[in-house]
Amino acid sequence: MLAYVTSADESGAASLLFADIARRLAAEGLRLAGAVQVNHDRGADCSCDMDLTVLGDGGPAVRISQSLGNGAGGCRLDSGALALAVGRAARVLEGGADLVIVNKFGRQEAEGGGFRELIAEALAQGTPVLIAVAPKFQAAFTDFAGDLAQPLAPEDALDWCRAAALHPAG
Repeated sequence: MLAYVTSADESGAASLLFADIARRLAAEGLRLAGAVQVNHDRGADCSCDMDLTVLGDGGPAVRISQSLGNGAGGCRLDSGALALAVGRAARVLEGGADLVIVNKFGRQEAEGGGFRELIAEALAQGTPVLIAVAPKFQAAFTDFAGDLAQPLAPEDALDWCRAAALHPAG
């Protein structure tokens, strides 16, 4: 089972939604794997800092953004830090999870990296996955997921997660 929320909002609304869902489901006793993103505003002249909280491992957040300075236009993603977060999430999944939440199917996943293998492994194990997809990566996501992916309205995501985690085959 694979469901996604389309998120064109650059303000981080999907990240906030997924962090809230993860917090609620963990409090309900579900075993989670994956990662949720938290953005930290650095002021009007700076891009935000991006941290990934790896679900289910209890470790510190991983800063996946690099500070390139004011006015920089290059890619701020620290691919090594992202790989570290993916590795930690994979270890959690190996230990067993009821649900995987991935903050987004982004450029790294579209190009074959990032959380792509973790998503595939979770699905192969029968573990449901919830992910956010930006419209600009929808075609790459569809190429990856085929007809396995179910679109969700943001307000339906929590209920889907509960149902999928309790009945992963259905």
